[in-house]
Amino acid sequence: MSSPETGPEDLPVVAPQLRALRHRAALTLEAAARAAGLSPAHLSRLETGLRQPSLPMLLALARVYGTTVSELLGETVADRDAVVRAADMEPTEAGGWTYRQAGAPGRGMQALRLHVPFGSQGDIVRVHPGEEWLHVLTGRLRLRLGDTAHLLAPGDSAHFDSLTPHRIAADRGGAELLFVHTLLQSPTAALCLGPNPGVMP
Repeated sequence: MSSPETGPEDLPVVAPQLRALRHRAALTLEAAARAAGLSPAHLSRLETGLRQPSLPMLLALARVYGTTVSELLGETVADRDAVVRAADMEPTEAGGWTYRQAGAPGRGMQALRLHVPFGSQGDIVRVHPGEEWLHVLTGRLRLRLGDTAHLLAPGDSAHFDSLTPHRIAADRGGAELLFVHTLLQSPTAALCLGPNPGVMP
């Protein structure tokens, strides 16, 4: 299943940021696309603003470039305040998901508050170095880790090695969750996707 994508007007700063960060990482278009599980043509369209990335694409590219989703979106923060106020958590939509930064940008761990709508990106299987932790606030979340399926209710959490093939999807009504993941610090670190990332065996 291909990911829903936002319109060109939604994230206008992404295209130049993607190109600049790839150049900073000294990666060719082909190498960066391969590491992020994209075709070179698709990444080229993202860099020229003809297409906009879904949230999983943003996370993949952030890991490949050794940066954060915030930097990919062109967000800058004067300093790293330890406290993030609810009023400062501006919503951003990507690929049908709504997310809010729940931690300071530019750190080794990134914390997000996510709204996952029903039926959005539920069959994208991801495999990459790092760790992920999520906590369901509202709704019910379907988490697939390898060959095991889990149904998480409000108050349930999961903490897993991201090298385990995984995917998440929300039940009807969507789900709200807190999500924390580690970022790769090496700009040339590869993001490894399975041979057919759109299909779960």
